[in-house]
Amino acid sequence: MVYKPIIIVAGEPNSIFSEIFFKALKYKKYQSPIIIIASKKLIELQMRKLNVNKKIRLIDFSNLKKYNFDNKKINLINVNFNQRKPFERISDKSNIYIEKSFEIAIQILNKKITNKFINGPISKKFFLKKKFLGITEYLAYKTKTKNFAMLIYNKELSVCPLTTHLPLKKVSKKINDDLIRNKVKLIDNFYKKYFKQRPKIAITGLNPHCESNDVFNEDDEIIKPATKSLIKSNYRLFGPFAADTIFLKENRKKFNVIIGMYHDQVLSPIKTLFEYDAINITLGLPFIRISPDHGPNERMLGKNKSNPKSLINALNFLDLS
Repeated sequence: MVYKPIIIVAGEPNSIFSEIFFKALKYKKYQSPIIIIASKKLIELQMRKLNVNKKIRLIDFSNLKKYNFDNKKINLINVNFNQRKPFERISDKSNIYIEKSFEIAIQILNKKITNKFINGPISKKFFLKKKFLGITEYLAYKTKTKNFAMLIYNKELSVCPLTTHLPLKKVSKKINDDLIRNKVKLIDNFYKKYFKQRPKIAITGLNPHCESNDVFNEDDEIIKPATKSLIKSNYRLFGPFAADTIFLKENRKKFNVIIGMYHDQVLSPIKTLFEYDAINITLGLPFIRISPDHGPNERMLGKNKSNPKSLINALNFLDLS
């Protein structure tokens, strides 16, 4: 059987990603060929630091069909990056390098050679510069995708924030019927495609205990009507539930996915429950995009102590899909 390659953008060069990348390769053998888009110079520096004894195979991304890929060597698409040592403070000096890496990946994905994509973490502060809320939105813009969702996936329980990296003061203004409906449909389609099941989805309220003393109560005026409408359309949706109790063991085990109204409402509990044992999947793109569920982690650079579990999970998910 021929497996489509997994394209990986290493992302921020001064992050822990190259460390966990080599740890993930050492962990097991993957069936799908892995192609990493990164700086050859920095990859070689990391290989020496970790005593990785593998050869690098330079790849011409303009003609991938001429290659018979395997993982005996490091399949590398080199993007030049002028940095003398691998561990410097994160800054905007890497922006052109990161942008070029994503452009190459999107070109490959647009050619339909593969639909498997992983990106390493980037700095929102320096790379996105407030133009996008996150890489989820950046990739949606680059692929002209209007409806998309962030799913933090674990086989026991996944979560989806209705709004992503948005300041709390702006969350209530973004919540509406269409947004709820689109997220539920994307989640339902994803579980049907990859797991042959219709998921049981819980949705939280916005306000504590789904109650508010304000004149306008988002839970009563928006979330409840949207939920009732989707239930009538035969989606397996339940709620809204109070966010402070839905993650209790006896409650959460009833569901595959919990949709929250804002980022930390659902990501804080899921990271407390599973730590690195989850992956960030973007739903709705023309390809399946996954990123390990952590950031650049600048404080851990060069210490060889970073946990590769989330990247291993990302590779495992894409390997046989």
